[in-house]
Amino acid sequence: MTSDESTGAEQPVHQVSVVIPVYGGEKHLMGVVDELATLTDPSPTPAGHLFRVAELILVHDCGPDDSASVLRRAAEKWPWVRPIWLSRNFGQHAATLAGMASTGGEWIVTLDEDGQHDPHDIGSLLDAALRDNASLVYAAPVNEAPHPAFRRVTSVGAKRVSKLLSGGTDTSPFHSFRLVLGEVGRSVAAYAGQGVYLDVALAWVASPPSTAPVTLRDEGDRVSGYNLRSLLSHFWRMVLTSGTRGLRVVSVLGVMSALVGFLLAAVLVVLRLVNGTDVQGWTSIIVVTLVCSGAILFALGIVAEYVGVAVGMAMGRPPYLIVSDPEAGPLGRRSPERG
Repeated sequence: MTSDESTGAEQPVHQVSVVIPVYGGEKHLMGVVDELATLTDPSPTPAGHLFRVAELILVHDCGPDDSASVLRRAAEKWPWVRPIWLSRNFGQHAATLAGMASTGGEWIVTLDEDGQHDPHDIGSLLDAALRDNASLVYAAPVNEAPHPAFRRVTSVGAKRVSKLLSGGTDTSPFHSFRLVLGEVGRSVAAYAGQGVYLDVALAWVASPPSTAPVTLRDEGDRVSGYNLRSLLSHFWRMVLTSGTRGLRVVSVLGVMSALVGFLLAAVLVVLRLVNGTDVQGWTSIIVVTLVCSGAILFALGIVAEYVGVAVGMAMGRPPYLIVSDPEAGPLGRRSPERG
């Protein structure tokens, strides 16, 4: 605590819980933890507020490397580090939800494991939250993300499509470096259903988000865990959990298909009666069949995706499952190797 010179009162220190979902952090994670260690004592934000990192939640999402040993070493070295173990790989958003549910701080900050986000920018996010009275703040990079141009372009396009299908929900500020009020983050983690897109769930309950400018750092030699297939899945989950506007698209598609059929029929009648054009029957049949069958199959696919999400939630499929450290249980009791 420090003394406020203008009032003589003690200035409160904002307690921050940091959540990092860990999938492939064997090489880079410890460096991020070392940086966070410098913020465990009260530190000033650019606007003069005080904050400290009260705890670090490392969520092990069962990646392909030996990140588990890094989590154990970090927990042994610092008492404010708490590993969370998931039963299997659930994905970044589910792992983040699991970490948020396990926090106890006034504020929750989510970071990536690769060091791309500078932990010292937490102060800037906190300043934006206090300035704008916002319960949710996203980092707004002032530089281009170190991704290929194709990925950046498709990301912008995907967010625009998502905004259209979600009924106006602006997904442009969505970023994995975010600050959220603790009680809001923990409530979302408790009530979010299976397959939910985290930022969409936050948008349901949080005040309009604010943003804070940050500079992204180079990821180094770390290869992104997202391939084209996973990115498409990521985008589609965002669309499905944004609302039911996708089902309205199905209705519009049906109306458009019917209009195309009527227009085509009218054109064929005019050609026959006015110009005496001999229209082959198979031509019109093939055109109508292709248009209608394509529209029907596309509509059924969208409906099936929504039904799949609903069935997964109705069956009680959990978004994540927290377990104890596998090495501390029966799975860790391996027989010694024979010489």
